[in-house]
Amino acid sequence: MSHILELDDVHTYYGNIHALKGVSLTVDKGEIVTLIGSNGAGKSTTLRTISGIAHPREGRVMTDGREIQDVPAHEIVTLGIAQAPEGRHVFARMSVFENLLMGAFSRRGVRLDDDIARVFDLFPRLKERRSQKAGTMSGGEQQMLAIGRALMAKPMILLLDEPSMGLSPILTEQIFTIITEINGQGTTVLLVEQNALMALNVAARGYVLQTGQIILADTAANLAANEQVRQAYLGEI
Repeated sequence: MSHILELDDVHTYYGNIHALKGVSLTVDKGEIVTLIGSNGAGKSTTLRTISGIAHPREGRVMTDGREIQDVPAHEIVTLGIAQAPEGRHVFARMSVFENLLMGAFSRRGVRLDDDIARVFDLFPRLKERRSQKAGTMSGGEQQMLAIGRALMAKPMILLLDEPSMGLSPILTEQIFTIITEINGQGTTVLLVEQNALMALNVAARGYVLQTGQIILADTAANLAANEQVRQAYLGEI
């Protein structure tokens, strides 16, 4: 069976900086898989490599068995991979509704009413704010909008980069509940997250990245119980 997403010995560089050093991972249909690791470990670079923003010098990125490592980012979206980036990056001067429409740019000519309704169902706050300029909203609301906008592409795989960054514990809980709900509706999720405990709570499996290499791969439950992981990423002494 081909995996919905597979990275095979991927090496990605920024200039002379060797950011990913032979990363291999798989994601299967319907899973939530998480990537954990400290700042600078290569988590965001992994997502950028999958979504076509960065292209690897070596190795293969495949979705449903098709190699996509040389495909431009705007085409990757049409193949069913969408990303809610770190730092949200909403279109600040556009309304919530206009931001959501931008998320569906790859689906021209399709009626979007059901998709908009689905996002408003997941994020009632966005429905209340549909005419508000995105730049005037709180960080939590912007995070909801970034995820909602990515969902408008109707992805098979949703890439989430640090969805809880800068959010209060209550909002973080909310966002993770919604991630589980999105997954329950049939969207596969690859999650990069600083909050390793929350990530391992919702994921089926996880990978630990350290300086561009995967040092551990296991079920989320095993990683959460792993002494090395507990000390390094779960704040235990």
